[in-house]
Amino acid sequence: MRPFLLIRLLTLALALAALAPTAAVAESGDVITVMPADLKWTDATSMPPGAKIGVIEGQQTKQPQYILRIKFPAEYKFAPHWHPAIERMTVISGTFNLGMGDKLDTEKTKALTAGSVAIIQPLTNHFAWTSEETVIQLHGVGPQDIHYVNPADDPRKK
Repeated sequence: MRPFLLIRLLTLALALAALAPTAAVAESGDVITVMPADLKWTDATSMPPGAKIGVIEGQQTKQPQYILRIKFPAEYKFAPHWHPAIERMTVISGTFNLGMGDKLDTEKTKALTAGSVAIIQPLTNHFAWTSEETVIQLHGVGPQDIHYVNPADDPRKK
């Protein structure tokens, strides 16, 4: 047997062995399920009024992983901001109009419909708006925060 093939087979075997404990945990019943009706929506205080947040797992401001949903009303505008960590977003329902830059410009956005995904790198200035009620899901590893390009847009400072 060629040495590189043997190394690949050993690497694969070790990788499969590492997965074994994960499978055992899943079989033991350590599963979290959340139905849409189970979400408890609260005001998203770090965002302009009207947005609601439903936490599925974790806390965005802490180190472990988090999963949450944000519900935006129709005609919502989310001022330019950035995050210190990567943002992974999936549109659950509605249309999330996402743009990049320092100024909210509805003409310079991409309409992300249900099922669309956006992955925004840290420190990237972006903004959004909706024309209909829209729900997005965010997941990542904290700590995560919102930093507004224009501090006057931050509702936590009002």
